[in-house]
Amino acid sequence: MGKFLTPILSLLLVSISAFASADEYQTTLQNFKQSHETKRFFNSAYGYVVFPTIGKGGLGLGAAFGKGQVYKQGNAVGKTSVSQLSVGFQAGGQAYSQIIFLKDKRAFDEFTSGNFEFGAGASAVAITAAVQAQAGSTGVSSSVGTDANSTKQNKAKYRKGMAVMTLAKGGFMYEAALAGQKYNYTPYKQ
Repeated sequence: MGKFLTPILSLLLVSISAFASADEYQTTLQNFKQSHETKRFFNSAYGYVVFPTIGKGGLGLGAAFGKGQVYKQGNAVGKTSVSQLSVGFQAGGQAYSQIIFLKDKRAFDEFTSGNFEFGAGASAVAITAAVQAQAGSTGVSSSVGTDANSTKQNKAKYRKGMAVMTLAKGGFMYEAALAGQKYNYTPYKQ
């Protein structure tokens, strides 16, 4: 039974992330803004990229997918998607929100160049905030605590003009896998 449950859960989580409403973007932004860790980034970043839900799952081979929105100086300027394939020891599925802060125009232009990739060595800081999260219309929900337990080792910082942070929404996944994330960008018509 467990052999079949993991792939089904993985597909479910990936499909959850395919749809995001305008309200979900605002809710996700508010969730990130509640974290002490993100305040300095919101105050100084040239732009940011918001993914309300990224679904991730795997059993040996893994995949992740999510749709998001790109903001320049607080205004939505385009849409984006992220996809990831991974190979290695992994089992389970999870859903999470992600934000990528773009420090300056150079970082913004690099991300919005069309196809951008983070290598397998890139990392994200997992933060928590005092929020309730819901993973789409499936009714999956979870609560998250406060970020009082952040440590200096886990402190977010820009790397090559970008800082990536995530908020867990639900699920569990164990992985020791090699993966990179690929992002596509399409500007909104003006």
